[in-house]
Amino acid sequence: MPHYPDLADKVVLVTGPAVASEWEYAARAGTGTSRYWSEGIGSNHANCDGCGSRWDEQTAPVGSFSPNTFGLHDMLGNVSEWTCSQYKRSYDGSEKKCSVSADKYSLRGGSWNGRPRYVRSAHRVNDVPDVRANDLGFRLARD
Repeated sequence: MPHYPDLADKVVLVTGPAVASEWEYAARAGTGTSRYWSEGIGSNHANCDGCGSRWDEQTAPVGSFSPNTFGLHDMLGNVSEWTCSQYKRSYDGSEKKCSVSADKYSLRGGSWNGRPRYVRSAHRVNDVPDVRANDLGFRLARD
């Protein structure tokens, strides 16, 4: 097994993908706007089909855009992020907990091949847990 001494100091306890409500809190970063940088999409703030970045046709390297006020990069655009919360059409409390056996899970944030209107903190879609695609990803939450 390879040893990576430079990573030893950086290991933290991760719990897995965030619940949907935590993800939205992290994406908003204390703002009340649709996007953590402003209400409008602007240009070169995120990666999507029409967001005005040089990566609008593919995924962008992590950290290509300015972080939000919590210091989190790429919370909107690039890839739609899996959460561990079961998807429901209406909020009913399931967005505040993880599910280990949901038929569909919530995806948040919009992706590189989505239009700017989908790149916002409140936007959510759903998919089945075994789907794989080049516009889906995840972010690990830590305790």
